Amino acid sequence: MTAVEVITLPSHSSPPSLPQYESSLLATLISPDSNPDIFTFAALLHACARLRHLRLGRSLHRRLLFLPSLIPDHIFLSNHLLNMYSKCGRADLAHRLFDAMPQRNLVSWTALLSGYAQFGLHDSCFRLLSSMIYHHLPNEFALATALSSCATSNHPIRGRQVHTLALKSALDGNVFVGNALITMYSSCSDDDNAWLVFNTMPFRNLISWNSMLAGFQRSGQLNRSLCLFTQMHRCGIVFDRATLLSVIPSVLYLWHCRQLHCLTIKTCYVSEVEVATALVKAYSGLAGSVDEFYRIFSGVEEHDIVSWTGIISSCTEKEPEKAIHLFCQLRQEGFEPDSYTFSIVVKACAGLATERHCSALHSLVMRSGFGGDAVLSNALIHGYARCGSIGLAERVFEHLEIRDKVSWNSIIKAYAAHGQGRDALRTFESMDLDPDSATFVGLLTACSHGGLVKEGRELFKSMSEVYNISPELDHYACMVDILGRAGNLSEAEDLITRMPVQPDSVIWSALLAACRKHGEARIGEKAAQKLMELDPNNSVGYVMMSNIYCATGSSRDGAFVRKEMKEFGVKKEVGLSWIEIGNHIHEFSAGGWRHPQRETIYVELKRIANKLKEMGYVADTRLVLHETVEEHKEERLLYHSEKLALAFALMNPSSIGSSVRIMKNIRICEDCHNFIRLASNYIRKDIVVRDANRFHHFANGLCSCGDYW
Repeated sequence: MTAVEVITLPSHSSPPSLPQYESSLLATLISPDSNPDIFTFAALLHACARLRHLRLGRSLHRRLLFLPSLIPDHIFLSNHLLNMYSKCGRADLAHRLFDAMPQRNLVSWTALLSGYAQFGLHDSCFRLLSSMIYHHLPNEFALATALSSCATSNHPIRGRQVHTLALKSALDGNVFVGNALITMYSSCSDDDNAWLVFNTMPFRNLISWNSMLAGFQRSGQLNRSLCLFTQMHRCGIVFDRATLLSVIPSVLYLWHCRQLHCLTIKTCYVSEVEVATALVKAYSGLAGSVDEFYRIFSGVEEHDIVSWTGIISSCTEKEPEKAIHLFCQLRQEGFEPDSYTFSIVVKACAGLATERHCSALHSLVMRSGFGGDAVLSNALIHGYARCGSIGLAERVFEHLEIRDKVSWNSIIKAYAAHGQGRDALRTFESMDLDPDSATFVGLLTACSHGGLVKEGRELFKSMSEVYNISPELDHYACMVDILGRAGNLSEAEDLITRMPVQPDSVIWSALLAACRKHGEARIGEKAAQKLMELDPNNSVGYVMMSNIYCATGSSRDGAFVRKEMKEFGVKKEVGLSWIEIGNHIHEFSAGGWRHPQRETIYVELKRIANKLKEMGYVADTRLVLHETVEEHKEERLLYHSEKLALAFALMNPSSIGSSVRIMKNIRICEDCHNFIRLASNYIRKDIVVRDANRFHHFANGLCSCGDYW
């Protein structure tokens, strides 16, 4: 038996225990009167390898050194030692033992090869295979191990060389090797060769199908993945959990998801946490209802932190309050959230009107020891900014020890959303990292919201000339917005015609909004037509064009556009506003018909409106087309959702604190903007309105946007 230097490692606080059979063998081995044979040692070394019990394995090795009677069987035991050291992650000891062995067989080479591959020593693995060829022809296990190494290291050239060796060895038809080839080619983004291997295999097992499905799913060929699963199902091949975990992420439509859901119910896989988590993620990505995927989540007997994070993530966009409630439930059930879970919940907090939840979560993050986590800190910057608290976002940014590119981009975008264009530009000047594409989206947005036309032009020019960043659609959309808002409509139109890529609906929408702001019907008609062609179900083109006609005195044309919109079945997005009073979120739509206190709110709103009229407020009725009587037009404007939310907040002064915060799903209209601006002076409170585009901070009769939005 060859001696190996034993390197002392830190002992585990609680090493894995041996099963009863191995424990009895160990008791026999350490008995002073024992005379163990090679099979006893082999069984124990095998157990140590399986349980990763390095300390006991080394002890067994030391005992073997003092048993010369076992030396004739050194190859058999040395191979077990090789396997044990390899499985326990000590490739250095395995290699030293291998080099010192006077004789080696195919098992010796394969054991060391497996150790190299398993612990990421891919160069050593390939070199060992090259050396092995001169001594032994690799078997299917050695080839599969080498192919696995090539797949993990994403090295297709080596993979093809191993494939050639398999062909020459006539092992390419072996199912074990074939499966490894499929995985290797798929991992190296070569699905055509993976498919060729799959189709030419003389025999396939379930792993073959699963490997090919996983390859298609990994490369984004979702249709091929679904078609292959359909073929597999029709052939009567029984699938397993791995099959479903490859197919479920490939679903393209909601009805596909529901079909797979039914299949998981029939096969009882729906109660398994991994499958249920995959279904929840698929439903949420396909606009399924929260109730639908919550039922799936509830059907799992034993959850883990991944399943909890999955359901919270699925609720984040649609029902952020539900996401926060689930997070509280997660903690009540004894689960410890990790940094990823925290970042998902911070994202949910960003969907609420106030920073109360975000601040509470921030405290919990600090107590949980994640205060230095860069990803979480970046999420908090975004979360505070989206809740309207730019000051708290700044504080998080200032306390960051290490700021990565996402940190800088997050604070720049925060300044942009709050109309603080100059602050965004100053932050960019102090940025100590090279900017990327996202940095310039934030900077150009800041220029757009702040009317910084000159600065916007310079930044757009510097992207390609100074930083070698090619402008993308988002950057062009920002530039069109910058130029259009400033009234440079012809320049904005010319920029669109010179774009190297086809403009999308966002760009035409930006131009149309500028035309609506400045009453430009000719360019507006063109932009509206393009927008309707690209997004025929979007009401923005119809509504804005109607407003342009109305503002320029062409009421008949405006009415015609509205009629055309109705005939095509296009519905205008309903304006909704939310306000948080105490621990409850209250939702308002235009008219407030569904709110139980609507009559009281109407009275309060009319009282406020009368006071504001005394201060100079005049309802802007130009855009109301549906009535001809002026007082009816004023009434329609008065019952806009953000005004109702404001009145309700003032009915509950003890619950709103020093400022009123309102969220709105679409852009705030001019009349509501003027109304709330004057109201901030009347009620002597700051009012923050977050609409679809940006934040408006109203204070003392002024708005942070300077009436430029």
